[in-house]
Amino acid sequence: MRWTYRFPTLTRLLLGGWLGLLLLSLTALPGCVRRIEVHPIPSHPASSAIPRSLQVAISSLTIQGADHMPGITLLEWRTSDLSRATMEYVRNRGTFASVSEGSADLVMTVTARLAMIARGPYVYHVRLQTNMGTTTGSIKTYDVERSATGSSVRWVTASDRDPIEAALQLALEDLLTSIESDRSLYLVKEPVGGDKS
Repeated sequence: MRWTYRFPTLTRLLLGGWLGLLLLSLTALPGCVRRIEVHPIPSHPASSAIPRSLQVAISSLTIQGADHMPGITLLEWRTSDLSRATMEYVRNRGTFASVSEGSADLVMTVTARLAMIARGPYVYHVRLQTNMGTTTGSIKTYDVERSATGSSVRWVTASDRDPIEAALQLALEDLLTSIESDRSLYLVKEPVGGDKS
């Protein structure tokens, strides 16, 4: 009789402990957070170089869809990584005389969005809304969006990183091609930081 009453209590304790360990192990898995770091490489050098310095400023980076993907709780792509990747890409392409996050002749302000869609293979869309200007005003805006197809299953970080990198590379290529075709807009000299001397 005593065993009949103790068995459900023991079962509940064991089951509760097992579930607790399972939840703890799932939250501790490194795969639960995907930290994305990309290195897009230009497919070719600038078609027309602009002899001006460029400041890159990422105003925001939003991610849509990652919270609803099965098998992963969070995809993290930091603004600082997008900024570094954009500067590396522009520098390697050779569009501008120099590229940095500091004061420069021209300012490239980028609002970025990553959207992920699951239809068979995952599709990653990168949109770059970019304002080119100086410290005193806007010269021209650009809006580019490109996509890349990933795998059907997202087991490892590379499953997300590789298509994000590919979509970003294509978007940056379209953006810089457009900027280079507008080269004459950016050749007018204007003092940096309001210095008129």
